[in-house]
Amino acid sequence: MSLFASYSEDKIEAGCDEAGRGCLAGPVVAAAVILPRQKDFPDFNDSKKLTEKQRNRLREIIMNEAVAYGIGIVSNTEIDEINILNASFLAMHRALDQLSVKPNFLLIDGNRFNPYKDVEHRCIVGGDAKYQSIAAASILAKTTRDMIMSDNAKLYPQYGWERNKGYPTLEHKNAIAQFGTTPLHRMTFNMAIQLKLF
Repeated sequence: MSLFASYSEDKIEAGCDEAGRGCLAGPVVAAAVILPRQKDFPDFNDSKKLTEKQRNRLREIIMNEAVAYGIGIVSNTEIDEINILNASFLAMHRALDQLSVKPNFLLIDGNRFNPYKDVEHRCIVGGDAKYQSIAAASILAKTTRDMIMSDNAKLYPQYGWERNKGYPTLEHKNAIAQFGTTPLHRMTFNMAIQLKLF
């Protein structure tokens, strides 16, 4: 089933989503996407419901056909300073700052958001599986972050980041137990790592 093309009838909508909130290492990455109103994108969906090959194909479509898109990145050290929730909001704000077209309405995936300037917004739980612009942002954020973690895997090959992308898989947890943490790990999760609470 195709996702909704838009929420409003006449506003310039930007869909926003992030990737990497639940990771033990690496940044949180957000994207903001404004899609053309006159075109439907039936293949767009929540990035978690797509294969890597599908995400990469749709990424190219988004980058070529979006009215505008922006990507925001918040590092692991910034996450440690302001916490992951605030870091997610900051990443979205940074993505919105990158848009070449100013939106007057934001569709946010999730149930919380820090208002961006004077722009009206709506939070949509599960929005990446409901609205095409949020799905596009989900795909763009996920593929960007996956590329970052695959590159980082070359620096720290023992953690398997090219496979787990920094998420708390058994492979990743075992590597932390054996080798300790890296400068790219989020140290606010360090106690959970030590106590095996994640």
